[in-house]
Amino acid sequence: MRIIKPSPVALAVALAVCVAACGRDPVPAEAAPAAAAPAFESLALRRVVMLMRHGARPPTKAKVVPDGVADKPWPKWPVEFGELTPHGYDAVKLLGAWDRGNWAARGLLPASGCPGKDDVAVAASSKSRTQATARALVEGLQPGCPVDIAFPQSPEEDVEFHPIDAGAVPFDADVALRETEEEVPADGMQGEVKRHADLFALLNRAFGCKAGNACDLSKMPAGIQREEGDSPSIGDPFGIASTASQTFLLEYLEGMPMQDVAWGRLSREEIGRLLEFHTTKFKYEARTPYTAERAASPLASRMLEAMESGPRLTVLVGHDTNIANLGGFLDMHWSLPGYPDDDPPPGGALGFEVLADPAGKEYVRAFYRAQSMDQVRELQPLGADNKPAYVYLQIPGCADPCALRDFAAMLRPKLVASKPAPAAAPAKAD
Repeated sequence: MRIIKPSPVALAVALAVCVAACGRDPVPAEAAPAAAAPAFESLALRRVVMLMRHGARPPTKAKVVPDGVADKPWPKWPVEFGELTPHGYDAVKLLGAWDRGNWAARGLLPASGCPGKDDVAVAASSKSRTQATARALVEGLQPGCPVDIAFPQSPEEDVEFHPIDAGAVPFDADVALRETEEEVPADGMQGEVKRHADLFALLNRAFGCKAGNACDLSKMPAGIQREEGDSPSIGDPFGIASTASQTFLLEYLEGMPMQDVAWGRLSREEIGRLLEFHTTKFKYEARTPYTAERAASPLASRMLEAMESGPRLTVLVGHDTNIANLGGFLDMHWSLPGYPDDDPPPGGALGFEVLADPAGKEYVRAFYRAQSMDQVRELQPLGADNKPAYVYLQIPGCADPCALRDFAAMLRPKLVASKPAPAAAPAKAD
């Protein structure tokens, strides 16, 4: 066999190529161009999970404010204290119809007929107003279709919507109080009273109260109060102001004549401003980390499970406190037309869309969906030309778009484990 020797020129060329390429350090992996993040519009909607507040109701108790604060009696309501009104039912039903159209347009649910029996799951708290809200939503969402609405039979069993009250999670009232007090400004809660002076003046106008008189809530001593076995209370005067402002809102949403809404002394815009008392209450009572982690963990755990492997649509119907707790737990914030930042209006929902790319990788996108005040008050049909607010939210701690697995990895370590259920008593012998 004849061996062909390379020429000196060929050897020189090969050596140069090797020095230039073969001997070069490998390109670091992080220097390689990253795959472009998918646009949400290119992803397919797989599942939706949302936590919803009940619809319009009267006050939960007969005495809205202490005796002598308001100069007129409060208006009458068509149902018992704390129950969903027929008007509130109809408003939520309209919202359910819009939800169905929205989800159908995006391929989550069929445009007509009944979804599959395992496609929709609905649950409510132990309170009857949340159960009625769930029925109203389902009636609008899929009229004539059977849907089981799950709910606890008693407050003691309500370990998801009221876990602290039910004793379902470990809770130290002293720790909660210390953490809440750390949120108080240097000038104390009296400083908060001064910063809300214009809103207390609005309340005085509504109450028919002259500033400085005994009816003036801003003259009450303010401070955070320890509550045994529960989250701290913001106390007076903010607690009373929050309840009163919510009542004015509910009167407006109920469609009462304007002479009966805050006794005809406030406009819709002024009622909206007064709702800052509501968000101030939640800032101290519901959104602080210690309280929020314990109050929100059972619902957050259920929602995460539904996001990962649940039905196409999961709806959990609870209370404004549940939404405030979840918002504080995830450090999420929202802004809705007509409402102060972070206020959870009746019928509104904090939710999550789960979307997938063509390869099957799943992402999560947070949203807040709520009707406007006038859409509820006037029972306006909702559609393409009259949509409710549907606002996408940033998920702190998770890149945008947020991969579902990253969201789960962020959320799971924060979940507070529920207490073991008490052992059943042994059966007695006959």
